[in-house]
This record gives sequence, C-alpha cells and structure tokens, in this order.
Amino acid sequence: MEILVVEDDARLADALCVALHRRGYGVTHVGTGEQALAAPDCDLVLLDLGLPDMDGLTVCKQLQERSDVAVIVLTARGEERDRVLGLRTGADDYLVKPFSMAELTARIEAVLRRHRPRPAGPVTVGTLRIDTEARQVHIGAEPVALRPKEYELLVVLARQAGAVVPRQRLIMEVWRSTWPGAARTLEVHVGSLRGKIAAAGRIEAVHGVGYRYDVREA
Repeated sequence: MEILVVEDDARLADALCVALHRRGYGVTHVGTGEQALAAPDCDLVLLDLGLPDMDGLTVCKQLQERSDVAVIVLTARGEERDRVLGLRTGADDYLVKPFSMAELTARIEAVLRRHRPRPAGPVTVGTLRIDTEARQVHIGAEPVALRPKEYELLVVLARQAGAVVPRQRLIMEVWRSTWPGAARTLEVHVGSLRGKIAAAGRIEAVHGVGYRYDVREA
C-alpha cells in the first residue's frame, strides 16, 4: 500500500513517514498542493489543509475529480463546519490535530477496507498465470484452487517476483490490518500456498524481513 503524505510541517511529516514505514506502508512526502497533484498514483492520501500554495480542500477536490484515491484530512481546523465541508468535498475521513498514531492507523485501515484496490492487469511469472479479473490461477494449463486470502497473497508476491516483500506490507495488503496476531495467520497461509504453487515457484522466507516468490527453474 502506497501512502502520499501532504504536509508542510517537516517535523510532523518526518514523524508520520517513519511511523508509517514501520507499519509496512510505502510512503511519499510532499509539502505543497502542486506537488501533491503532480505525485504518482497512490492508494491513500494524508492531506493537510493549511498548505503554503493552495487550500487543501482544493487539492482534495481535484484529486477526487481525476481518481478514486482515498483521502484522510489531517488538520488543525476542528470546527464542525470545517469537518462537514471537508467530507462534502470528498474526503473519506477527517482527523483533527493533535492525534495519536494508533488512531490514525485505525482510520487508515478502516478507509482502505472501504476502498478496494483498483483493477490491475493479469500477472504472468514463468508458468504461473493469474487472471485478476476472474480471480483464477493456472500453472501451465492446470487450474489451481486457492482460498481468497491465499489468492490475494499470491498476487502481491507474484507482482514483485524476485523481490522481498516485507511481512507488514503483506499483512496490510491482504488483511487490511496491522494487528500483531496477523503475523501467525500470514505464516499459516504462506505454508498452505507453498504446496499449491510448488510446481511453478517457491515462496522463500527471508528472516526478519518478509517473503520472496522465486520462479522454479525448468
């Protein structure tokens, strides 16, 4: 999951970026509205309203007009009329400063549960083929039956075949949670998935980091 932090307070932005990275998110930081509108696509935007070049609500409106990206407003404006205006402009949630990281994390998880990922193209890695429209998996011509979470886990790993995907990122993308108990659930699903796709590749555990999908050599 990729998060764009739009915040002109450098100290707050740095703290947010560090905390989000620790929770397994990919994070990009910009300090102006213009930079936010020019930034690459992401899954969620944390948007300050008091930006130096334009009002954050204008940024929110323009983001919503061109994509379905989720937006959480982070601001010192706590009046009811400000919250109502922010939500009516298109924000998915509105959080008044100061706030705790625990509350922000919970709100991020809730918003991402409502915003399913945008449809993506098929995935082909060696003999493994994933039809993301039909949610079907084949190894060569043979279909592979996967449970829903196994399927989602395989998609994330296969899209980054050869690279190590951090455990927290897998947990966030598949289970939409940072709950510590999800780590054991991840291990169980990886173990089950390994056996089902062994003919096409292997899922290697990288100690202390995460998992990597490698194509099986012919």
